[in-house]
Amino acid sequence: MIPAMLVLGINAYDHDVAACLLRDGVPVAAVAKERITRVKHDAGFYGEVVDYCLDAAGVRLEDVDLVVRNSYVLPVAELERRLLQEDRPYNLTPSERLEALRHPLFLAPDSARVATVSHHLAHAWSAFAASPFREGAVMVVDGVGSYRADVTEEVPAGSEAPPLARESESWYSFRDATLTPLWKAWLEPTRGFMNDEFIRMAGLGALYSRVSTYVFGDWNKCGEVMGLAPYGRAAGEPLLRLDGDRLVVPEWTAERRHPFLGRGDGEWEGSPFRGEWEDLARRAQEDAEEVLLARARRLHELTGAENLCIAGGVGLNCVANGRILEESPFRRVWIQPAAGDDGIALGAALYGHSALRGRPRAFEQRTAFLGRTYDAAAAEEAARGALVALSASRRRRADAPDRAAELLAAGKVVGWVQGGSEFGPRALGHRSILADPRDPGMKDHVNARVKHRQAFRPFAPAVLAERAGEWFVGEGESPFMLLARRVRPEAAERIPAVVHVDGTARVQTVRREDDPLFHALIEAFGRRTGVPVVLNTSFNLRGEPIVETPADAVECFLRSRLDALVIGDLVLEKGRLHRPLHRLVAAAARARGSLRSRALLENVARNILEE
Repeated sequence: MIPAMLVLGINAYDHDVAACLLRDGVPVAAVAKERITRVKHDAGFYGEVVDYCLDAAGVRLEDVDLVVRNSYVLPVAELERRLLQEDRPYNLTPSERLEALRHPLFLAPDSARVATVSHHLAHAWSAFAASPFREGAVMVVDGVGSYRADVTEEVPAGSEAPPLARESESWYSFRDATLTPLWKAWLEPTRGFMNDEFIRMAGLGALYSRVSTYVFGDWNKCGEVMGLAPYGRAAGEPLLRLDGDRLVVPEWTAERRHPFLGRGDGEWEGSPFRGEWEDLARRAQEDAEEVLLARARRLHELTGAENLCIAGGVGLNCVANGRILEESPFRRVWIQPAAGDDGIALGAALYGHSALRGRPRAFEQRTAFLGRTYDAAAAEEAARGALVALSASRRRRADAPDRAAELLAAGKVVGWVQGGSEFGPRALGHRSILADPRDPGMKDHVNARVKHRQAFRPFAPAVLAERAGEWFVGEGESPFMLLARRVRPEAAERIPAVVHVDGTARVQTVRREDDPLFHALIEAFGRRTGVPVVLNTSFNLRGEPIVETPADAVECFLRSRLDALVIGDLVLEKGRLHRPLHRLVAAAARARGSLRSRALLENVARNILEE
């Protein structure tokens, strides 16, 4: 018997560190570091994500045949040599430095067992090699990729650039496991506070991140810019335009003088400059859509392909994706669900499997559920604490989907945890917060009282795939919540909580064969209400990563306004004592740096129970 080939892919050191392990070309596990450390978009060393994948597969690092890695900053081996000699706490904390020095992959040079892949090439492999298509085109668009000097693929004729230019957009064609580069757009080095200040560079993703920085004080809140855009007017001169194939990004004038400098939602919501921010978001979104549509049409002219795959952080822009599907000449569009830099780990592994080891493609991604599965004992242990016993009932329910549907129909907000977690930024029915889309006040309730985020942010509808056409305009599936569709006017009045201000929704279609439990829940809700749609949002509070473990889910349940939590067939429902305990739990959560606060609260709860 031929032993299985194990390939490990790693996105290292900068934001969204992640790992993915393949067994004979099929993912065994994939995870972003933030899910383990509970730090959003966590950077740094990759030891924890590697261990997670190895543990899920029941193998050791020495069992792995090939490790393929990427960091867009520099090639990993070179970056590690620098980190060995410089204090860069964002990329390598003092505690991680000690771990790294003991790790067999740290400072490992490229060899027969360890390889490096450049950024856009890994993005491209994460898209086409996981897609349902055997041939087509690939469009990669993100904020910033590898330096020209570090690109590991052949650069197409006419796309040459200086060594310190950086990737911005890349086009490819593919057939089976053969990928052919067609064209690249580059970011020229710019003057700035830092030599790698990419948001000042003249690129599509870079410009969108500049708007995110201006409007929200964070370059990585591009999804919020997209959600804010429909509230504004596309006033003023374009922020992006094309001159032939060349992208033109005009410098901002001194009129842009009101960046968000506050810290809380109250300051943002009440700012006198909110109208300016809304208009800027609308301008950026519309300009980005027009440029991406023009790019898609040009790519189709070059390839004549019917199928398009999209990856890179800009691929998470579901509004632009929807327009590409509806208005470009491509018949089918597929977006890798971890289109951002966490997906680099998947792309690196797939590249290693086929491009470096010569194996045929073996994986078609039907779901994003690539996290490890936790057993019933882990759920029981997480739910056994005194705080849970004091504030919630706990019981096993063979009919957990039906009970969850019953709670939703009664207006309750439910946490839903099943199987392996989603790889990527969208909760798709395994780490979700669910609510009734029929209630016009539910959007504001979940935003303000449950997730503690801005009121403008929309929620997605999860709909039975076989009935999606009754509620939303457009054909085809949208399993990864990456296509915006118009809600049918007659349906919009029935599901107001998931209809954005512009009449669209970021739809998730759910097939029975892909996710039987989530499909059963939506089906049960439909039987009760006549509406086969539920409000689906990620299981986290604002500023936190999506929950990973049952323990994460229970902790979030206790310190939020969730009414119930379903983990597998274990159903927790809050009782009358939860509300008076809520403030104490929240205070303990804020003081998590001191474990004594949580322990004290647990002891108080245990004493009450014993009395």
